[in-house]
Amino acid sequence: MVRYFGAGLLLGAVLVAFVAGVVGAIPQALVPAPVRWGLLGVAAVAVLLRECGLVRFRVPENARLVPEDVQHLREWGALQFGFEMGTGMRTYSPSALPHLVLLAVVLVVPFPAAFAVAAGFAAGRLAMPLLSNAWSADGGWTELWTRVEPVVRPLLALTVVGALAAVMLGT
Repeated sequence: MVRYFGAGLLLGAVLVAFVAGVVGAIPQALVPAPVRWGLLGVAAVAVLLRECGLVRFRVPENARLVPEDVQHLREWGALQFGFEMGTGMRTYSPSALPHLVLLAVVLVVPFPAAFAVAAGFAAGRLAMPLLSNAWSADGGWTELWTRVEPVVRPLLALTVVGALAAVMLGT
């Protein structure tokens, strides 16, 4: 089942990367790079502040749970749900980091690299259920995550924003 869910995540993320890369070709061709990087920088600071808990704002999400019928569809249900999560069509969004990365794909990421971003997104989305299932069946993962989230969330945000800054300085 996990293979199908992971494949669905990757397929959905690749579709979004393709669309974002195509749409991003317009601003990347018409808007000067310093302006695009400036817009991304402003968004990165806002997201960093949000992930550190210093400001609060909602991010777009389609807050729907796994439908009951998915489990009855076996592999196809896992593939379908993974695809929907990979596209963002069916998911809660507790973090603004995926939105920041999507904006980066539109504004500054070269088209071929968008697919590497998609693979990273799919791997990250797959990591949480894999870790949760591997940890325990008694809710221990949720308790652990609740304890470490205040530290892990800002570290992840710093990592993403730092990676974007490194790319910017390297170009």
